Amino acid sequence: MVPTCFESSNYIGGLWKFKEVSEPNRASIYRSLTIKTSKEMMCFSDFPIPADYPNYMHHSKILKYFRMYAEHFKLLQHIRLQTLVKSVRQTPDFSCIGQWEVVTENRDGQEERHVFDAVICCSGHYTYPNLPLKDFPGIDTFEGKYFHSWDYKGPEDMYGKRVVVIGIGNSGGDIAVEGSRVAEQVYLSTRRGAWVIRQVSDNGLPVDMKYNTRFNYILFQLLPMRFFNWFGEKKLNAMYDHTMYALKPKHRLFSQIPVINDDLPFKILSGAVIVKSNVKEIQGSTVVFDDGSVVEKVDIIVFATGYNYGFPYLPSSAVYKSGYRVGLYKHVFPPNLEHPTLAVVGFIHAHGAIMPQAEMQARWVVRVFRGYKKLPSNQAMIKAIENDTKNIEKNYIVSKLTPLQVDFVSYMDDLAGEIGVRPCLLWLFFTDYPLFKRVFWGPVTAYQYRLMGPGKWEGARSAIFTQFDRMYQPLKTRQPAEQETSVATGLIKLSLTIMAGGAAVYYVRVHHPTAIPSLLSKIHPQTV
Repeated sequence: MVPTCFESSNYIGGLWKFKEVSEPNRASIYRSLTIKTSKEMMCFSDFPIPADYPNYMHHSKILKYFRMYAEHFKLLQHIRLQTLVKSVRQTPDFSCIGQWEVVTENRDGQEERHVFDAVICCSGHYTYPNLPLKDFPGIDTFEGKYFHSWDYKGPEDMYGKRVVVIGIGNSGGDIAVEGSRVAEQVYLSTRRGAWVIRQVSDNGLPVDMKYNTRFNYILFQLLPMRFFNWFGEKKLNAMYDHTMYALKPKHRLFSQIPVINDDLPFKILSGAVIVKSNVKEIQGSTVVFDDGSVVEKVDIIVFATGYNYGFPYLPSSAVYKSGYRVGLYKHVFPPNLEHPTLAVVGFIHAHGAIMPQAEMQARWVVRVFRGYKKLPSNQAMIKAIENDTKNIEKNYIVSKLTPLQVDFVSYMDDLAGEIGVRPCLLWLFFTDYPLFKRVFWGPVTAYQYRLMGPGKWEGARSAIFTQFDRMYQPLKTRQPAEQETSVATGLIKLSLTIMAGGAAVYYVRVHHPTAIPSLLSKIHPQTV
């Protein structure tokens, strides 16, 4: 069957097309939104973002990139715009052939029925705002205006106002910072606190390109997590003491995805944003906090309280629950169907961009749909899901709104192993050492998963070698005098390389004792 993609809007890019008024049952963005992940870490594996694009892109640039991608790979002919998916149901003979009936509604309100061999759900988890008004006694007496961050478009209504933002996630932090530029005063209320990191890291590099490396990933496997929590928190507090700024949370650094905001600490330091505890109750235009403090004459309350998630268009029998979360095998496949013809893509949180993870999921899904990969039995998948749920609850702060955490590198490598595209470090070490250095020391960009195996891209090696060139390109607006690299710096880098190589060999030796002898006897890349 010819692949078809249904998109309810009239444009490619969905989420990244700004709308002045939020549309029901759709994700929404604000006018000034700039993505929190850098361009090299978020781009698709075989289509680098143009070198002259900024490292952290405004939503309009992201939309343009997606359109370029769709045009380059001639996807537009397979996409039906302004088409709402109303329901996805198994056909009467599903137990025999695994097909699905999809009911859609076009721009004229006319329903259509289609039968597909397989379905991928890509509706995400930022669609249904969580507005827990029952948790805020007295909200019905509030004399001002309140709304969810999903409805926020810009600070125009905040000029000269007193604003309370409830919730300190990325949206809450952005809205508090932007609103503080025009408001009389902004108060940022948080129940748990948060670790706040910068997008601009050491030496001015994007933080994800600096720290999302295989070297760091291996260190995380070798050393206890409490060490990395201690080290990371110490580094963050060296920039701004989270206790002094009233930000320090109850959880450790790597137990929850941190807030990414370069401006928030300065806004707190300048008094434009005042951090408060959780809201206890609301009395007219007065907001009372858990610590007994009071803010009077509040004009606006913004609820940055996250999102609910669900799949209302799917039958309940297709949704398996595990703890707080929808139980999906490797966060993709429902475990309780007779045929593996339904998949969910992009339904995760991680310390990394969603785009390459969703792409990796899609590559695996296609191989399963086409019969190149076979899933385990339903019982085995359910067992794996329950173990995964226990691990998530053990390693992360989990609630009904945030049950979807994965580790970026391990998850990408896990799916890559299913596909047959995981880069073999030992193979690269012996056959292409310059590439090995960039794969091991450099950022884990999606290009690494196009070096070998199904879908191999001839441009992958070049893309890895030039990824920092594309990072530097938009910054080359003036040519300063160059600084010579010292001999000491070179020796330090060589020493660290030797240490990293030793750590990698030790890790492989401990966890896979037969791997090195086998590789030395017959060195060859991963085959499928």
